[in-house]
This record gives sequence, structure tokens and C-alpha cells, in this order.
Amino acid sequence: MEQQLTSPEPKECPKTELSAAMRAKIERNRQRALILRQARIASRPLSAVEGSTSAKVSKTVDSGAGFFIDEDEEQKEREHNVKKVVHDPAPVIQSDYLVCDECGKPFMDSYLSNSFALSVCDKCRDNDEKHKLISRTEAKQQYLLKDCDLDKREPPLRFILRKNPHNQRWGDMKLYLKVQVEKRGLEVWGSEEALEEAKETREENKEVQKQKRFNKKVKELRKAVRSSMWTTNTSTHVHQYGPEEVVDPEEDLYKKTCMSCGHELSYEKM
Repeated sequence: MEQQLTSPEPKECPKTELSAAMRAKIERNRQRALILRQARIASRPLSAVEGSTSAKVSKTVDSGAGFFIDEDEEQKEREHNVKKVVHDPAPVIQSDYLVCDECGKPFMDSYLSNSFALSVCDKCRDNDEKHKLISRTEAKQQYLLKDCDLDKREPPLRFILRKNPHNQRWGDMKLYLKVQVEKRGLEVWGSEEALEEAKETREENKEVQKQKRFNKKVKELRKAVRSSMWTTNTSTHVHQYGPEEVVDPEEDLYKKTCMSCGHELSYEKM
């Protein structure tokens, strides 16, 4: 009979049980290695992380309570706890339209409304007559207004500035809207009749003053003419004595008489 040879089976090593202190030490080493590994991964640039091109690297944060938490989880928990604030949509405000005083149609913007606060659209604007512009000097002369009536009486009249057409180096001209100046003139004088009477009175006073100035000039001319007729002879008189000599025997003097003024000249002969 053939005897089968069998190899002896290996003997199993007896298992040694780890003590609690050893298991705790191993667990601490494992946790420390895990923390170091996560710290190295977090410190690397994003492109250096294996198998990731655009993956986000999370960081480990010490919670201060004896354990570490993931930063992403902390951010998610924070966002979850934050209440979402919902704002009501703002009310839609309709644009305030102006109504034209001439045609009655609404409009948004115009030259007269921006420059003179007059509700007239650009289509109804009349530069030749109704919405004509006049200078400050014309406004004061035609409607007998003062500076305070234009600038200080409420509301002050609005104006625009233009270059002086007579000389560009002079100051800018102030142009007012004629309609508003007429209205201000009626506010100052009360009515058109009172304004016309004030104009007539001013014209009469101008004529009186003009006549006084004319009379004064005539008087000065008459005085100048009269003074020129009375001329005085300021030349020096030269005596012209005649050839005849008159002898005064008592005083032993000779005398001659001036033929023009009668002056007598006495003299002695040696």
C-alpha cells in the first residue's frame, strides 16, 4: 500500500488581545494621521488635488468642543438656519404727465416747461407772438417794473441767459417770457388801466423835464450872447502930446497936453 505523505498544517498563531490603553493609543494615532492628511490636502492648490480639476476642497475646522467638523457642512448648516427674507416688489409709479394749456393734451417734457415752468408742449409753442422773449430792460420799461418786482416778488420770474448780440464780450442778456412779465405787471399795478395811467404820467413827467432842460440851455445861450456884446478895451493907452509947449513962469515948468485924453505933462528944461 502506498502511503500518502501529507504536509503538516501550519499552526495558527495565538491571538493576543490588545489592552484598552493600546487601542486608545492606536485610535489617537489614526485620528492624528487623518487630520494631517486633510490639512495637507487643504493647503494644496486646487489643480494639485489628484483626480479633481474643479472639485471644491473642504477644510476642517476645530469646533472647540473636542472634535473637528467639515467647513462645507458648517456652511450648509448656517445657510439652513438663516431665514430667507422676502421683499415685496416695489409699487409701479406711473409717470406724472403735464397737460398742455393750449391743446389740452398730456405731454412729458417741453422747452417752456423746463425753462419757464409753463405747461405748454413744443407743438403749441409760439415764439413770434404769444411766447415771445423780451429782455430785462424792455420788461422794466414797458411794464414799469423794478428789480425787486422781477427777482424778489414771489414767485421770482424765471429767465434764460443769452450772449449779447451787440458785443460778445459784454455780459449775458437775461430773457424773460413776455406772458409772465405781463402777468407780473398786472399784479404790481392792479389793472391795465392803472398801468396805462402810470405810463401817461411818466411820459408827461419826461416832457416836463425835457422842457426844463431845454429852457435852461436857452438861458445859458442868451447869457453867453449878452456877455459877448460888452467887450472892454484891455490894451495899454499911449499918450500923444501936441507940439505946443505952455510955460508956467511961476513954477518955471513946461507943460504939454495929450491930444486924446487931455493928460498934462509937466517937465523942466535944464
